[in-house]
Amino acid sequence: MVDIVARFQWTRPYLTATTVRQLSRIIVAMLAMTGRVPMFGIARWAGKGGSYRTVQRFFATVIPWATLFWVFLRHQVYRSEDVSLLVGDEVVVTNAGKITHGLDRFCASLYGKPVPGWAFFTLSLVSVQARRSFPMRVEHVVRRDAEKAASKAQAAAKKPKSPGEKRRPGRPKGSTNTNKAHVTLIPELVRITAMIAALLQLIARVVPLTSLVLDGHCGHHHALHRARQGNVPLMSTLRCAAALSFPSTGP
Repeated sequence: MVDIVARFQWTRPYLTATTVRQLSRIIVAMLAMTGRVPMFGIARWAGKGGSYRTVQRFFATVIPWATLFWVFLRHQVYRSEDVSLLVGDEVVVTNAGKITHGLDRFCASLYGKPVPGWAFFTLSLVSVQARRSFPMRVEHVVRRDAEKAASKAQAAAKKPKSPGEKRRPGRPKGSTNTNKAHVTLIPELVRITAMIAALLQLIARVVPLTSLVLDGHCGHHHALHRARQGNVPLMSTLRCAAALSFPSTGP
């Protein structure tokens, strides 16, 4: 435990001595706990100097986590010869409450359906040589009314107008060609794009990124063009309905 606390001395320029002391108590408690980590549980395991009020004060303190993650990575674990990937993914934590901020229904892959709870989107730097992931930016996903409306409109567009109606094959009558290089980002991509831009600005000229890795949920035309605009190649899986074509190699 003493070694863990000593490794956090680099936080002195960014955190006060009181916050570092509170963090050292909380780290010891979280390493000893199992299962979920509520504030009451942290206070029980923190021991002397880790009362419930102390835990509350710590979580009420505004901390520059993105800067701390970056400084820790740069001074403690980063090596210039490493090949790094920028990986983004969303995790859902189930909760049956009703009044906690950010509670909503999110699609959880473990359950295979939307479940009530919280969602957190994380951007991590993955070292290919070390095969380790280092979280760099974590944001609580709070779905705005515009994002909910866009999701409902997209779901309604996929449903047939009547049970027996099917879309006719071929191009719809009256449709025109559009420039697919200019895309309108959905609210979800706008939020992810803002996180990626802030992180790229923070690590600029230090960590060369090979690719941006996202799951199949972002394996579509809009995400691809947005990644190209940021000069970071997108690595993802294609959706089952994706229309993939290769250039002709014949005469």
